[in-house]
Order: sequence, then structure tokens, then C-alpha cells
Amino acid sequence: MGADVSSTPGFPIVDPALESRVRTRLTEIEKELAGAVASDFEFIDEASHHLLEAGGKRFRPLLCVLASEFGDPGAPGVVSAALVVELTHLATLYHDDVMDEAELRRGAPSANARWDNSIAILTGDYLFAQASEIVAGLGPVAVKIQAQTFSRLVQGQIRETIGARPGDDALLHYLSVVADKTGSLIATSARFGAMLAGVSVEVEETLTSFGEQIGTAFQLSDDIIDVASDSGDLGKASGTDLREGVPTLPTLFAQRSRDRSDGRLLELLSGPISDEGLHSEALSLLRGNPAMDLARAEVERRTQAARHLLTSLPDIPARAALTGLCDLVTTRTS
Repeated sequence: MGADVSSTPGFPIVDPALESRVRTRLTEIEKELAGAVASDFEFIDEASHHLLEAGGKRFRPLLCVLASEFGDPGAPGVVSAALVVELTHLATLYHDDVMDEAELRRGAPSANARWDNSIAILTGDYLFAQASEIVAGLGPVAVKIQAQTFSRLVQGQIRETIGARPGDDALLHYLSVVADKTGSLIATSARFGAMLAGVSVEVEETLTSFGEQIGTAFQLSDDIIDVASDSGDLGKASGTDLREGVPTLPTLFAQRSRDRSDGRLLELLSGPISDEGLHSEALSLLRGNPAMDLARAEVERRTQAARHLLTSLPDIPARAALTGLCDLVTTRTS
């Protein structure tokens, strides 16, 4: 099925010419993605297309394309760069589902549920390899950036798995993990688009910083949605991290509470919740807890910082589109 570019975050874009260019680019990227994950071996081809065909927001390719608007949007390499960041993202989803023991992804059975963990891990590795082959064609600077990004992704995952050290602030630890796991690749999406379009160093650095801020905010908004939305709206089980005892922004704010009335919630949040009844109780209590408003305020703070970065960029339609992304990250519900 693939992604529906009309539902990609940032649409509709007010400027008709920009909207036309971006839609054309995203449609091209979608077609190229199908070819990029293909294999001569039927089973590998099926497994690698599994999540691609389940759809997705294509947030990273969109940011790559919008960043290129500040230079030459038709420059060679922009589409390839968008493929690299989306393939890298898809690969991490296969691995994440194994670590989370997830059963659903984008409304479809996860690869590990459909086959097994080994197949899911190896398919993710295959997608990483495909991304590496494409980025090699973009030159040594792009290869180095991709390697540094991948390093941050892996370090973030390891740090999340190990958890905060004794004496560390659990919330600050988590925010730095999110910056590494999610913010880094979205920052690289913007950086690749800008760099390959030939923008100035100053504009490239600003767009990279913007990507880090909006990418971190995007993941933090996912934390809120995972608690606030029902499974049917998400296309996967709600409260997955809550079930596994994995800290997220709302649970970390709740655990900072000193309110005696939060005692039952804090008791439930003390570890994984395998019982369905207790999981439902925890979700209900968390949804009504002030921690949710604190989490939303943190997302708003991040998007405000991203908006501020945009003020130094040229006032072109793409800047307005990026501002629109900030608004959507703040208000999104899925």
C-alpha cells in the first residue's frame, strides 16, 4: 500500500507551487523506496517490504525535501538522501519491535510476530545495508554523517536499555536518549536535504538544529499519544511502554509527583504490568494525572525552540511549512 503523501505531516502546504513540488518529490521517493528494499530472494523481498507496505508518515523524507528548498530543491542526491534516512528509520522499527516484543506495527502484525525475532533482526540489518549502499553514492561527507548518526542511534538504544545510573536524573537521562534515538536521524534528514541542495553553512546548521528539536518533540508527542489514544487509533497496542515498564515522558513526570493521591499510580508504575486489568487501571489513572499536562508543556517548549530557530532562515514558503510542522507536532493525535 505504501504511504499516502496527502496524509504526511505538513500537508496541506499553503503555497501551491511548493505543495506541488513536495508532492512530486514524495511520490518519487515512495516509488524509489520500493525498489531500494527489493531483493532477488523472494522471502527477503517479502520481509523487507512488510513495514514499507504498511505505510507511514514519511516525516523524515518530508523534512529532507523541505530543507532542500532553501537551496536547489532539484539538486542530485536529495531523493537518495531521503531514501537513506527512511530506510534507516524502517530498519530501526524492525529492531525496536523485537526489543519491545511488539505484536502490531502500523496496524499490521510486526515482523517478529509474523515470522520470528531472528527474521525481524536480519531484515532490519538488510535495510541498514541498503541505506549504506545508497549513502556511499553521496560522497564521503554524507557517509561520515550517516555513520555518526547511526552511532548515536545505537548508543541511545543501549542507554535506554541499561537505564539511568544511580544518582542520575531519570527525566534528563530519558530526554537525552530520545535526542539520540529519534532527534539525531531527523536532524540528519534536514542536514542532508540542506547540504545536498547547496545551502550556506549557516543555513545548514540552523536546519540541522531545527531537525534535532522537532525530532525530539515528535517522539515526546508519541509518548503522550501512546497513553492518550486507543489502540484502534494508533494502529498498535496503546500503552506498550507502560506494559513493559519502559519509562516515557508522562510516566517520568508522574514518578516525580509527591502528591499522596498518586500513590496507586506510582505503585503500578513501579515495574512492568502484564495483567490486563492492572494495565487498564494504570492507563486510566495516568490519562487523568497532571503529568500529562506537564508532558504536553515539554513538547510545546521544544516546538517553540524549533520555531525560534526558523526565524533566522530566509522567508520562503518552505519556512512557513516548517512552522506548520511545529504546530502539527504540538497538536497531533496520531
